[in-house]
Amino acid sequence: MKCGVGKEESRIPARTHSHYPQHPLCKYANFVINFCQILFEPKTQEIIHTEEPPMRVSDDRYTRDRQRLDLALRLIRHEARTFTIRQWTGLSDDRIRKLYRSYVVHEDARGVLRHRGKSPRQAAFFFRSPEVTFHAAQLTSLFVLYGLVGTASGALESRYRLGSLESGTLLCQAYEAYLELHTPKSISFEHAWFLLLALARRDEVSVTRCEDCGGLRLCDLLARRKQVCGNCHPEPFGRRH
Repeated sequence: MKCGVGKEESRIPARTHSHYPQHPLCKYANFVINFCQILFEPKTQEIIHTEEPPMRVSDDRYTRDRQRLDLALRLIRHEARTFTIRQWTGLSDDRIRKLYRSYVVHEDARGVLRHRGKSPRQAAFFFRSPEVTFHAAQLTSLFVLYGLVGTASGALESRYRLGSLESGTLLCQAYEAYLELHTPKSISFEHAWFLLLALARRDEVSVTRCEDCGGLRLCDLLARRKQVCGNCHPEPFGRRH
């Protein structure tokens, strides 16, 4: 008598891609494939595994590695420089380049650019026009909302940790919320990261209340002339110096 042996074919469902992870304002898709654990039951008594328990992808070490790769891909799509990605994720330059070639170059129709050279370090950028100053003030508000900076004794203080995956994710979320509010953008991710650094240092940039409208205003600590917020500036948005 012939016996037909049925074969089951397991399929991995296709994953959808999205540029940004999901939070209240943005969509999210994981760019790293998770391999689910497959448990094989012994078909005979001779095949019995009594050794160490099977490794699970939910173990903390593997979860952190996956989160590290997710954050790196998120930063790559925001066109962060390699040095910035290395600061936040701890990945090597070679690993970052491989991630870019594997997940971004052939899959992203936007044409994500890889910027070379040093990151921005000129606070004057945020005061080049009323529009940019207004955007920077809103981005500062988002930093406060996402817990990256806080207020203490009437001044801002840093609450993020460089190299922390949680802080890096919050920085991405704050910037993505800014992108939802402003299209086209006036501030790149690298400039947003520098703004957070400058606010934490409190030697060039700070925040205060506008004397005219009472709104949050970005303050140039090195300026000698009177400053007003971008919303109250007589020059209309769209004109740049």
